[in-house]
Amino acid sequence: MTGTEAEAEAEVWKPVLPRSVMLRRDRVRGVDLLVLPERVVVLHGSAGSILRLCDGVRDVGAIVAELARLHPGAPVAGEVPVFLARLRNEGWLT
Repeated sequence: MTGTEAEAEAEVWKPVLPRSVMLRRDRVRGVDLLVLPERVVVLHGSAGSILRLCDGVRDVGAIVAELARLHPGAPVAGEVPVFLARLRNEGWLT
């Protein structure tokens, strides 16, 4: 797959957490958690807010657009698709 094809695929991909993965907020520690079968991943920075937008309805472009609106000047267009692709490769997003 070429870079252009990968970019096109990312634009139409509508990421969502699989049924076996849950996003939770640990209020005691003030962090977001990704709860997986037999594993918990502590999310740092804006990872939780990004994953909350992964509802299976929004495509990657819409997620990036919403984050750009919420965080003007942040490099979301370059970083968010890469982050989502990494989570997809781990099997934490479908």
